[in-house]
Amino acid sequence: MTEKLFEAALGVSSPWYVAGTEFDAAAKTLTIRVDFKAGSRFALTGIDGQHPVHDTIAKRYRHLNFFQHDCYLEVRVPRVKLPDGSVRQIEPLWAGKLSGFTLLFEALVLMLCQQMTFAAAARLVGESRHRVAAICERYVELALAKTDLSAVRELAIDETSRARGHDYITLAADAVERRVLAVAEGRSADAIGQLAAELESRGCAAEQIESVSIDMSPAFIKGCAEHLPNARITFDKFHVIWHANAAVDRTRRIEQRTDPSLKGLRWSLLKDRSRLSPAATADLNALIAQMTTVRTARAWAYKEQLREILERRQINVVRSMLAHWCTCVMRSKVEPMKDVAAMIRNNLEGIVAWAQTRQTNGFLEALNGLFQCAKRRARGFTRMSTIRTVIFLIAGRLDFRAVNPHAA
Repeated sequence: MTEKLFEAALGVSSPWYVAGTEFDAAAKTLTIRVDFKAGSRFALTGIDGQHPVHDTIAKRYRHLNFFQHDCYLEVRVPRVKLPDGSVRQIEPLWAGKLSGFTLLFEALVLMLCQQMTFAAAARLVGESRHRVAAICERYVELALAKTDLSAVRELAIDETSRARGHDYITLAADAVERRVLAVAEGRSADAIGQLAAELESRGCAAEQIESVSIDMSPAFIKGCAEHLPNARITFDKFHVIWHANAAVDRTRRIEQRTDPSLKGLRWSLLKDRSRLSPAATADLNALIAQMTTVRTARAWAYKEQLREILERRQINVVRSMLAHWCTCVMRSKVEPMKDVAAMIRNNLEGIVAWAQTRQTNGFLEALNGLFQCAKRRARGFTRMSTIRTVIFLIAGRLDFRAVNPHAA
């Protein structure tokens, strides 16, 4: 009766059956012995027919817990003899993708590791952190191999830190599906080449990429020109406005040395005007009234003009207005804002492209934030393979069901 119950619970069917169970209360383990009927023949994937058993190998698989007790399957796994005389091992239907685990156990580990660190998941399931990480790494690679990238046309590329100091990784994401597609070390032009090579190996030719959104890094610009020859480069509005905000803040810092009234106005100058409190709005209006004498007020006005220009959708109008804006800024005495004008002149076509493509890296910045949170929870990662696995787990939107039907 007990054996039949466990057969139903495990989904074991002929020719397999539960031969017995062993419960060790002291060790808190349940061992279920699984065998097959004598004289059974087995099919092998990719080879026609049913083949006789040559010999068997004893294997032990970690399964989902039986209440609070660890559960193991001890299976007599057959090796079959093929018509050509070779001997091949049969993989039971419940065998996982990593040796020593069942599919259900691996599905549980995968679900946990998408929400917590490898170490925390390992404590919950009673396995080592390295074994848990190996399961996730294996599934990520298998799922990536099954991912179809033939429809990808638009990319977003950005870097994020992997450790303290100037230690970075570069991510490429599908700008339409908003999922990470490839990861490379560094943030140089060579990193773009690594991304392009990885995408190529998974069916996404560099020539099929029509548009790419990046920041104004010279290395990224060079890398895209070399490795994504047909991609139109877009510098999104938010990167440009970030530089303008930084120029406003630098102007305020310089000017407040001689004008103490500017202290405490940082966020009033940087925030969206519509989101300011009544008191902050009043302070900002008082500053704007002094535009002819206070350079910080003029810097703020230039930033708002730039924001309005980038809201437009007519490419020729945006190009003309940006050129005029740069001329006005270069004739002013707001030195930090002149750096922004020079940057816009040097990258004009990529900024103008925003008016048409409206392609942004904002979602990729959010995905980078998820990775940074995971990195802090884990107290950092040392191996690139671990970093790659974590990024794809939380931001790759991989279809693990194609690898394991029990995966969430």
